[in-house]
Amino acid sequence: MSVSVAIYRLFDLIMLLMLIKIFLTWIPNINWFAQPLRFLNDFTEAIFSPFRKILPPFGMLDLSPILAFIVMRIVQVGIFKLLVYAGL
Repeated sequence: MSVSVAIYRLFDLIMLLMLIKIFLTWIPNINWFAQPLRFLNDFTEAIFSPFRKILPPFGMLDLSPILAFIVMRIVQVGIFKLLVYAGL
């Protein structure tokens, strides 16, 4: 497996964790302080929080994950293309 493919898959894993967090927020009374949910919450909040500053929630609707997915995908493809171009 080349470096470019490994980094591409790493971004896929990060986006999967983001998606799992989004689906878990629909479950009421979930304990975010118990492991492994605490790790998932801390990890994804580190990604989502800068996007919440750019795009604050509209009432009960938080659109920052959508912006995070778009930016992550652009960065993923950009880094992949650079690494492939560099021969890695």
